[in-house]
Amino acid sequence: MNTPMTVLMVLTSHDELGDTGRKTGFWLEELAAPYYHFRDAGWEVTLASPKGGRPPLDPKSDEPAFQTDQTRRFEADAEAEAQLGSTVRLDAVSADDFDAVFYPGGHGPLWDLAEDPASIALIERVARGNRPLALVCHAPGALRHTTAADGSPLVAGRQVTGFTDSEEEAMGLTQVVPFLVEDELVAGGAVFSRVSDFGPHVVVDGMLVTGQNPASSGPAAQELISLVGARS
Repeated sequence: MNTPMTVLMVLTSHDELGDTGRKTGFWLEELAAPYYHFRDAGWEVTLASPKGGRPPLDPKSDEPAFQTDQTRRFEADAEAEAQLGSTVRLDAVSADDFDAVFYPGGHGPLWDLAEDPASIALIERVARGNRPLALVCHAPGALRHTTAADGSPLVAGRQVTGFTDSEEEAMGLTQVVPFLVEDELVAGGAVFSRVSDFGPHVVVDGMLVTGQNPASSGPAAQELISLVGARS
């Protein structure tokens, strides 16, 4: 009997949208769409977050305008909801135990995952081991302090995408977020590409997969599955 593939999905624990008094967290579609791509492929999914337990959901992502078949499926799935309610602490997991790692976005990661030592170490371990890693929307911001083995920025010279400056401007949050994902990746020497605001766009550079926005999360998961399949 074949051993199922395993993926670690890393979620934010941060719930404050700067000093606006509004809540943030992870974006539901960016968890749900990849989650079911992985589960439907027969993979085992582990959810982790810096603080463990239930991570904060960006309430905006659960509004009717942003719900999808996958988000509705997730919220009706008792097993999925139980997993979400008891994520493991990020500093308690080992990258070596998984075939791939996936970072959903939402604004939360800009505050915690981008600065979290366990997250930085995890990404560097996966990248230096040349294993599949995907980050979508705001989650590519978690690459900002990561480095390659020679100490250069991990993204230097890499083809990437992420939530664009114009998409952040459309959200009215350019002055709220601690940094802009597009600007930060470019500053690290990345070759950044994009499509029109909120259109699906996924970039694959070796074992690194990045997605521009929520619509890119499902396609990014499919690319990650393909990379793992090519290695096995």
